[in-house]
Amino acid sequence: MSSLFQVFGKNGSETPEPVKAQVEGSIPSWLQGTLLRNGPGLFSVGNSEYNHWFDGLSLIHSFTFINGEVTYRSKFLKSNTYKRNVTADRIVVSEFGTMIYPDPCKNIFSRAFTHLSNVIPDFTDNNLINIIRYGQDYYASSEVNYMNQIDPATLETVGRINYRNHIALNLATAHPHYDDEGNTYNMGTAIMGFGRPKYVIFKVPADASDKEQNKPALRKVQQVASIPFRSTLFPSYFHSFGMTENYIVFVEQPFKLDIPRLATAYFRGVNWGSCLKYDKNDTTLFHVVNRKTGKAVSTRFYGDAFVVFHHINAYEDDGHVVFDLITYKDSNLYDMFYIQNMRQSAENFVEGNKKFSPPICKRFVLPLNVQQDSPRRTNLVTLKDTTAKAVVQDNGSVYCQPDTLFEGLELPGINYKFNTKSYRYFYGSRVEFSPHPNKIAKFDIFTRTHTLWQQENCFPSEPVFVASPGAVEEDDGVILTSVISPDPKISPFMLVLNAKTMEEIARASIPASVHMDLHGYFIPG
Repeated sequence: MSSLFQVFGKNGSETPEPVKAQVEGSIPSWLQGTLLRNGPGLFSVGNSEYNHWFDGLSLIHSFTFINGEVTYRSKFLKSNTYKRNVTADRIVVSEFGTMIYPDPCKNIFSRAFTHLSNVIPDFTDNNLINIIRYGQDYYASSEVNYMNQIDPATLETVGRINYRNHIALNLATAHPHYDDEGNTYNMGTAIMGFGRPKYVIFKVPADASDKEQNKPALRKVQQVASIPFRSTLFPSYFHSFGMTENYIVFVEQPFKLDIPRLATAYFRGVNWGSCLKYDKNDTTLFHVVNRKTGKAVSTRFYGDAFVVFHHINAYEDDGHVVFDLITYKDSNLYDMFYIQNMRQSAENFVEGNKKFSPPICKRFVLPLNVQQDSPRRTNLVTLKDTTAKAVVQDNGSVYCQPDTLFEGLELPGINYKFNTKSYRYFYGSRVEFSPHPNKIAKFDIFTRTHTLWQQENCFPSEPVFVASPGAVEEDDGVILTSVISPDPKISPFMLVLNAKTMEEIARASIPASVHMDLHGYFIPG
């Protein structure tokens, strides 16, 4: 078996000018637009090498669909981090799993004073996770206070923006939500220096951009609500959140950021990744916040400990909030992507060796009509299409037990027109007894069945759904995913699947190097 490193970990390269792909099959004529993708693409600079896959320097990809043809280009994000590393011809900026110590660019005593006064270190701006739209501006994003604006047509880096100049945040997610009006909702964490530590929900209006005046969309950011930490020095890590028509759903999980360890990581010679700790004996809290009033539902909803990175969808149904997410029984996923682990054979990660905890899609249901006199020890979930439970405890809190939907799927995606609404299908990268996402799956929630696309020795990226014009049915559209292979005889290709049947209708082979990415955004053209 090949190693993860052979599939994902080798250095990528830029394709700065558009190249035309060779199309087999027939791409629908209505499919017009650009799929932007982001992910780590450079894992060594000079003779220095990153320790973790999530440290790699951002490589932005674009796949443009015009009149049945596909063109591809890619460029490294020209962040301050990228520029400093390339100029020095070595890694000089610390990342998630790679701590540079001592920093050759700053006096250590000056560095110490900066950390002790601000508590939270000044992070890298290597935004390698996703593409976010705020107003009409597009940003390469990660989970820190910096983003880098990009030109979606040329992939040029326009410039860096700091959340802190517009809203009091130390960290922010790279997985926002967009409502029907085009407004963007996101969440972040205000840890130190901004008053009481809290999680912050904010909104950027659709009309916030001012390209003529060159003013960023974030200048019109609005705080929607805040949620205090349950533990001041140990806030929950979160990668995404849920949104319904009326509510924000935030999962405060026992996968926590150790603030004292983070603040002293530089001096202790440990990386920031080691500052995340999972407490399997703790509970998970579910916060439901009205996104119009900013007020949280007063009922204390909680469940057993688990780790979550990706939400699938959330909606309201007959007085309940329903939300689906991908859970893990531990936090080993991060450890798996250390480069030294990725170089091992995939056989070392099979479930039997218990080194790889499979992702499990679970559904939680929270009843909104909990009263002081609600019967104790009784399941308040009245929906007939789920086995999820919400049982009122003697103290009035509600213990929630999920309905297991599907095992072995990550990087979930839906027809986003059904975001915040009752839905039937989700798509994702299928993971079976190995961390290799070597299949694309479509899961039918109603029938609890799934359909697969796969090709031997091929590894697809996160699937993206694009709806057909005027589509009424939820799965009327196509699935887009870029596919790579360690086999030199198989060129990288953009795969186009019929979302109803999961049958291939076209592939566009790309005459250039394409690297495995993480997340992205489709811009209709």
